[in-house]
Amino acid sequence: MSPTPTPVPGPDAPLRAALRYGLIGLGVLVVLAVALGAVVSGMPGVWGALLGAAIGGGFILTTAAVVLFGAKLPPSTAGLVMLVSWVGKMLVALVVVAILMRFAFYDRVVLFLTVVGALVIVLGAETYGVLRQKVPYVTTTETGRASDTGE
Repeated sequence: MSPTPTPVPGPDAPLRAALRYGLIGLGVLVVLAVALGAVVSGMPGVWGALLGAAIGGGFILTTAAVVLFGAKLPPSTAGLVMLVSWVGKMLVALVVVAILMRFAFYDRVVLFLTVVGALVIVLGAETYGVLRQKVPYVTTTETGRASDTGE
């Protein structure tokens, strides 16, 4: 039996893994935060956990998605897309928080703790996803031979 070659992952495999692990981490956080929020303060805690996960998780996952999208663009365009997305996310976050300040149907402490938890867990999960990927790379010289051959 001859060994079958392992498929080489594409250059965007680490970013795809980051999104996948980030979504998994956010899903786990939502379940835990909703359960704890319900125990701590009932229905307002549930709403605080759901809003916090949406705000924190959406903020971080949007960055990973934009980087994945921007990887296919020319560098100057990718930089512009990243800048516009960052400004847009900040404006959306400020508007959402300003609107939420007028209401009292959610627990603010649960919301805050869930946002912080989402930022930490999703960033950690994305980092784990990127570090787990094994993407080979070589540097070539002008003659087309690999530069790490020692010749």
